[in-house]
Amino acid sequence: MSCVSDLSQSNEYLSFRSSIPLRKVVVDSDGSKAWKIFDSGPKSVSCPLICLPPISGTADIFFKQVMGLATRGVRVIAAEPPPYWNMKEWCDGFKRLVDYLELDKVHILGASLGGFIAQKFAELTRNCPRVASLVLCNTFTDTSVFEYNDSSALFWMLPSLVLKRMLMGNFTSDKVDKRMAESIDFMVERLESLTQSELASRLTLNCTPCFVQPEHLKNIPITIMDVWDESALSSEVRENIYKSYPHAKRAHLKSGGNFPYLSRSDEVNLHLLIHLRQFDGTGVAASYLSLHKMPAPSNTQQDEGTVSYFNQREKFVKIS
Repeated sequence: MSCVSDLSQSNEYLSFRSSIPLRKVVVDSDGSKAWKIFDSGPKSVSCPLICLPPISGTADIFFKQVMGLATRGVRVIAAEPPPYWNMKEWCDGFKRLVDYLELDKVHILGASLGGFIAQKFAELTRNCPRVASLVLCNTFTDTSVFEYNDSSALFWMLPSLVLKRMLMGNFTSDKVDKRMAESIDFMVERLESLTQSELASRLTLNCTPCFVQPEHLKNIPITIMDVWDESALSSEVRENIYKSYPHAKRAHLKSGGNFPYLSRSDEVNLHLLIHLRQFDGTGVAASYLSLHKMPAPSNTQQDEGTVSYFNQREKFVKIS
């Protein structure tokens, strides 16, 4: 029996769970697959930020984004998919979720596998665009960088314990600070909660040979968010995503490990706010104020809280 993590007992997480209900949304015709979502912020916003987790993550790993950005008028939806076993099936299911929620387009924050699938969804829906922008966190453009490509077709039959052991290598807590250690403990706890079919389907998507065609995403605003310290992605993978999207903005965090949305949530939320500000006053604004056609505030018009927030964080975050 695993220990309870400090983050899951924190006041912030307990407040999140008590104030924002977990919804189960069935979008497939046979009624067997239910998405799990946390939906926070103004429901009048029809182009929200949707957060997609990595293999080991559940929807609630983005609780710091859901809570932090909603207070600034941004609608945030943390979404956890049911088991889908191929990319087309996943993208079809996600499109049905977007339709069910009556969303015009969506901004997507995708972490690791979530970031890869976000790119594929944008690519596959390019003829009828549903993606307004992408924020790609510690992600990749080609699954060939991972082990198990040859055995991905067998994941469906492996026991849950074996699948979890395959992922535990990403959870080393040597030489990390307290916030990173807490984020790792929380993610291990989330990993333990996943079923065999959830893990096997995600690993299948992650390791089945597949790649993004970035030329199909050249008209989509993209921010690439990554960390400078040690993470599961190699420098080669990181450089490849930079080359794939030369037009993308870069959001660098000095540290944060594999799960910066938990360990460095202030910096991540700041980058998300900066990314979303470019859509203020447009038809794909993610916040309530922008929905009412208020122009993006100038440096002299920003409310005192925003100025204070940006000034407080800028010395910790490199923006390019």
